[in-house]
Amino acid sequence: MGTPLDLTLPGGELTAALVDVPSISGGEGPLADLVCGALRDLPHLGLERDGDAVVARTQLGHGSRVVIAGHLDTVPIAGNVPSRREGDLLYGCGTSDMKSGIAVMLRLAALVPQPSRDVSFICYDQEEVDAERNGLGRLARRHPDWLAGDLAVLMEPTSGRVEAGCQGTLRVLVTLTGRRAHSARAWLGDNAVHRAGPVLTRLAAYEGREVDIDGLRFREGLSAVRIEGGVAGNVVPDRCTVTVNFRYAPDRSPQEALAHVADVLTPHECVLVDSAPGSPPALRAPGVAEFVRLTSQQPTAKLGWTDVSRFAGLGVPAVNYGPGDPEVAHAAEEHVQVSRIAECEAVLRHYLTVKPESF
Repeated sequence: MGTPLDLTLPGGELTAALVDVPSISGGEGPLADLVCGALRDLPHLGLERDGDAVVARTQLGHGSRVVIAGHLDTVPIAGNVPSRREGDLLYGCGTSDMKSGIAVMLRLAALVPQPSRDVSFICYDQEEVDAERNGLGRLARRHPDWLAGDLAVLMEPTSGRVEAGCQGTLRVLVTLTGRRAHSARAWLGDNAVHRAGPVLTRLAAYEGREVDIDGLRFREGLSAVRIEGGVAGNVVPDRCTVTVNFRYAPDRSPQEALAHVADVLTPHECVLVDSAPGSPPALRAPGVAEFVRLTSQQPTAKLGWTDVSRFAGLGVPAVNYGPGDPEVAHAAEEHVQVSRIAECEAVLRHYLTVKPESF
C-alpha cells in the first residue's frame, strides 16, 4: 500500500506526500487506499467507499452540515513527480489542482474531532476527464445522501479566495471530409485538413461575451483544443476532425450553449461529445453568504467548470475555495504557496469551530 499517510504533518509536508503518490485520472486507487487507511481509525468519523471515492462523515446531531470535497486525480504527469520544495513554493503535479486542498481537508478531518456543525469529507476520483466518468457524479447517482448538506466547499484552486458559481462546458467534434490522392498529384484529391482552415479562422476571431451575474464577471471562450487528420506522409487526407471546447457563462443552458456553437460554426455539423452545465454564483444562499462573510474577501467568478455545478443540481449551494493557484494548474511548473495552505486551513478550521450564528 505504500507509506501510511500521517495526517498530523504540516500542510506543506502532507501535500508533498500526496503529490509523491501518482494519481492520474483512472489511476487513483493507490492514493485512495492510503486516504482510506488514514481515515479509518479516526473514531469521530464514519467511513464509506465507492470505487476510488472515499467519504468520511461526522454524525454529531448538529442542525447543519457542510460538505468539503476534493478530487484525488491529476492530469498526466509532466516530469513533475516527485515534488520539490523551493522556499515557500512546493512544486509538483497536483500541488495546485488539488492535492494541497486535499491536504487541508484531511488535516481538518483528523484534527477537528468536535466541529460546531456536522461535516462530510469527500475525496473522489476522475474529475479531470469526461463528465460521465466523474466520481462525484457516480456518488450522486448511487448515494445522493452522502452528498447532502447546507453548503459544499470544493477545494478547487482559487488562491485562497472564494470563487462563486462556475462556467458551463461542452465539447463538439467538427469533421471535414475530402478525397484521398497521392501527394505527388495533390490536385487529384481534396485535402480535408485544408478544409479545416475556415473553421480555425472563425474560432481564432471569436470574441466571447463577458457577462455580469450577481456582480461577478464571467468571460466566455470558444477554442479548438485538438485537431486530427492524415493518413500517411504521401497521401492527401480525406478526413480531418477538429475538437472544439466552449466555456460559457451560467446564464446559458447547455441547450442554448450548443445552439450558439452550432450557429458560430455553421454550416458545419457539430457533434456533441461532452457537456456539463454551469452554476450561477448563488451568493444569496444562506450557506454561501455565511461562508463569504467569514473569509472577509470579495468573491470572484469561477472561470472554469467545477463540481459546484453538480452540487447545485442536487440543491446544495456551493463555492470553490482552496489554496492552489488556478493560473498554474496543469502546468509543468505547477506549484503552491505553502503559507497559503496554512491560511486556507485556518479559515476552514475557524468555520468548522465557531457557532453558525456567532458571526
